[in-house]
Amino acid sequence: MKMFVGNLSRETTEDDLRQIFGEFGAVESVAIITDRLTGDPRGFAFVEMNNPDEARAAIEAIPGREVHNMEIAVNEARPRPERPRGNFGGDRGGDRGGSGGDRGGYSGGRGGSRGGFNSGKRKSGKGSRKGGQGRGGDRGGY
Repeated sequence: MKMFVGNLSRETTEDDLRQIFGEFGAVESVAIITDRLTGDPRGFAFVEMNNPDEARAAIEAIPGREVHNMEIAVNEARPRPERPRGNFGGDRGGDRGGSGGDRGGYSGGRGGSRGGFNSGKRKSGKGSRKGGQGRGGDRGGY
């Protein structure tokens, strides 16, 4: 059974947690969660024990115990919610594949030149924004 251990001090180590939970039975694994960028502990961990009865005994007895001047909390870990992988921000709808069809202008497809660096041949004055050049892109110009 996997348990969530919260309100941990930055000084708490895996050995500390193994020793505390080991009083109730065999500890399968301990994972102190750290910040990805800094590597600093985030103040919680997961402890796994194979025997559910031993894990429940730990859940009953350990909460409130002081470890490095912090009263720790222990609960049965909830499963992680399903999150889409790779598509950050969820589904925004629409299929962006394919050529995009003929939208006028010279470039065709999606995007075209939008007047960024080295957009080339950009003239000053009115009437200079034709499709495929400048700001109109391949949408037919302005």
